[in-house]
Amino acid sequence: MQRFPTPLLDGYRNFMHGRYADARDRYRQLAENGQSPHTLVIACSDSRAAPELIFDAGPGELFVIRNVANMVPPYEPDGHFHSTSAALEFAVQALKVSDIVVMGHGRCGGIRAALDPNAEPLSPGDFIGRWMSLVKPAAEQIQSNDVMTAAERQTALERVSIRNSINNLRTFPDIKALEEAGKMHLHGAWFDISTGELWVMDAETRDFIRPEI
Repeated sequence: MQRFPTPLLDGYRNFMHGRYADARDRYRQLAENGQSPHTLVIACSDSRAAPELIFDAGPGELFVIRNVANMVPPYEPDGHFHSTSAALEFAVQALKVSDIVVMGHGRCGGIRAALDPNAEPLSPGDFIGRWMSLVKPAAEQIQSNDVMTAAERQTALERVSIRNSINNLRTFPDIKALEEAGKMHLHGAWFDISTGELWVMDAETRDFIRPEI
């Protein structure tokens, strides 16, 4: 039998003697009563930007969707497989979350690939390339701006992509109706891995600002 990764077993041991031991009753309640998270966070799969750590969330507090570059596709009720849309449906319809946060981060590999005109597919399926085509129009506009540095272009697209995903969230009829009724709120956030800074999007101006903490 293939050996299970040792770092994971070590981490699980620490979890059982630490976090689980401290929140044992909470886990039992969640097992018996089910989950009722207040917020859905759509984040990147990047191992450096875990929402539960960044927001210091306990078990059952956040429902998290993670994919390459924290993107939301537009509403497309066709016969294809839509993992992000399925998770959205569950969070909104079954869990009744009241807030949705799209959280991007600095130095995102998916965004970097979208800005690289010479990027080669990692496999014949080119799944990343197809997925990142969701921001292709914005990427092409930002690529052509030679006044900005490469780092500035990347940060710009990381934040524009967040706005794009929020726009796509509003193409889902149920989300649009809930937001218009004041029963749901959509938010954008951007996390700087190197400094730990969190920037949030102002709902009116759509600028990213540092919140007071």
